[in-house]
Amino acid sequence: LVISGPGSGKTRCLTHRVAYLISQGIRPGSILAITFTNKAANEMRERIDKLLKIKSAQPMIGTFHSICLRVLRKEIPLLGYKSNFSIFDTNDQLSLIKRVMANMEIDSKKYNPHLILNKISKLKTDLIFPENYNPTEFFTKIVSRVYNNYQAELKRMSGLDFDDLIVLTVKIFKQNPEILEKYQNFWKYILVDEYQDTSHDQYTLVNLLSTKNKNIFAIGDDAQSIYAFRDADIRNILNFQKD
Repeated sequence: LVISGPGSGKTRCLTHRVAYLISQGIRPGSILAITFTNKAANEMRERIDKLLKIKSAQPMIGTFHSICLRVLRKEIPLLGYKSNFSIFDTNDQLSLIKRVMANMEIDSKKYNPHLILNKISKLKTDLIFPENYNPTEFFTKIVSRVYNNYQAELKRMSGLDFDDLIVLTVKIFKQNPEILEKYQNFWKYILVDEYQDTSHDQYTLVNLLSTKNKNIFAIGDDAQSIYAFRDADIRNILNFQKD
């Protein structure tokens, strides 16, 4: 774990580590570097190329969502989806929520579809699936009914929302140990940028992938989490060494 304050060179630290691993004879394909934006991933690739000075195979560098998308294109039939699934953006999700609510005769003027969608997103990030969500309050019972039907409709339409990319990857890994082991054997060296901004589902994904080889490098600033509104959990970096 590297604690690194603002402007102290997080990307430089991570890219130098990747280049060092490769210079020591580690196969580039066995290195997985995860970040939060495509821009950061592209910058990492460019820096590693410059550091190595020779054109070599690139390690896997990407965002949590892009890496999970690659896994799901191969493995999602295990969950009964087609591998050519489409990804619903926020507008698609909201339209589907409204349609599900209309079909269930739930008044969208009385119960805000945006609020219900946000609640469903939070449940997914916390890895709570429709089948194991048992609310007790009136509003959350409505959320539960909408969530159940929304997820069924997504599956029927061969669609995933943005949250599904990570949570369904985690679901596959938890339900299929042999698939998890395949990726553990493939990505033996894991590096995570901006670790303080990881959410519960992202933390669980990294935890599952790194359990076998226990070669994980995380860098972040425990005083600088900016994604609490996106369910970033500061406990992930605070508990890193204990975990």
